[in-house]
Order: sequence, then C-alpha cells, then structure tokens
Amino acid sequence: MGISTGDILGHAQVGVYLSVVGDVLFYPTSLDKPAVDELASAFEKMEMYPCLIGGSALLGSLVRGNSKGLAVADIATESDLDELSSFGDLVVLESGVNAAGNLLSCNEHGAIVSPVIPGPGAEMIGEVLKVDAVRSKIAGQETVGSLTVANNHGILAHPDISAEEAEKVAAVMQVPVMVGTVCFGSPYVGAGCVASDSHALVGSGSTGPELNRIEDALGLI
Repeated sequence: MGISTGDILGHAQVGVYLSVVGDVLFYPTSLDKPAVDELASAFEKMEMYPCLIGGSALLGSLVRGNSKGLAVADIATESDLDELSSFGDLVVLESGVNAAGNLLSCNEHGAIVSPVIPGPGAEMIGEVLKVDAVRSKIAGQETVGSLTVANNHGILAHPDISAEEAEKVAAVMQVPVMVGTVCFGSPYVGAGCVASDSHALVGSGSTGPELNRIEDALGLI
C-alpha cells in the first residue's frame, strides 16, 4: 500500500519528526518499538535509523537531503555529524539558520532553497547534494520544506503556490507539481506528510480526498 496515516509521538505533524533521505528513514530514538515496527512495515525497503539532532527529536525540521548528501541544522553536535557523515556528504547550515528541514525541499534531481539561506549557502547545498539548488519562496512564504513534500515522482505543494513558483520548482526538481492539503485542511503539507518513492505517511485526520491527492502527486498509485 502506497499511503498510510498515523501520528508520531502523539502528533499528526509526522513530517516534523521523520526525515526520509535517499533510502534511509531517520526517526527519533524516543519512538517505542511498536511504532518503529509499524514504520518499518510501511517503509519496507528503507533502512531505519534512530537518532536525535542536538538532542532534539524534530528530525524532519532539522535534516534534509538525498542519496548524495545531507543538509543539517547547526545545533547538531560533533557526535551527530560523525553519525550522519556515514550517509553522505554534509553541509551544516550556520548563522542561526537551524531549521534545515523547513528551509529546503529536494529530491535526486534538484533542490529548492529558502531565500532565508544566503546565496553561498544555497550553492553549498547544491554542491553537497550534487543537484541544481535554486532559491525560491513557496506561496510567498520562506519555509519551503514545510510547504512541500517531494520525491522523485512528484511534489505536493501548498495550495497557494503561484504559477511562477510552481514552474520554477518543477523545472529545478524535474517532476510535476500538484497542490493539496493534509490533516483535514492544513496547507503545511511538508509538516504533515513524509514520503519515499514508494510510500507516504500522512498525519492522522487526513481525509480520503487528501490521501488520494497525495498518492496522485507523489506517484504512489
């Protein structure tokens, strides 16, 4: 099955706590075994890796990347970085820009970087992920990672994304863009959904039409 619903640590914002990077699903060490087993069953072909970033369980907000590399918040400790380096090259977002997952949307083809991140930072992200990285807002907002969920088949975006923004995102990430919501009407699709190329976990309370839209957008049917 390509899509499922649930909560992580009692919250529907599953994309805040989980991060899919390439073929790895990063999840908080505080998840209990039944929850981990459920995730492993849903994302059956992925490596499951428990961790914290700077002691925080908000992994989806703090780390983002693809099979080539990862962008991580500057609250990561040296020990965290040592762990993460085994999964690819790293770029640490410094100068107080610590919500790496909220400020970046990417797949294996391209990356959309928040304008909050300076130009040299965006270039470095592109070098580490080995993709073109372009700075853009989504729906006029800067938290591009919270406003989109992407895989290598497609992108689900905030309903208010402009035609110009959608065109730029589709060109950079080389997949089609569709709009939708999660969790009974939330436009923050990146916060309420986490997806691989074969499965998406969506926060509880999401409706049938929302789930159908997500399946369509991310090519999970």
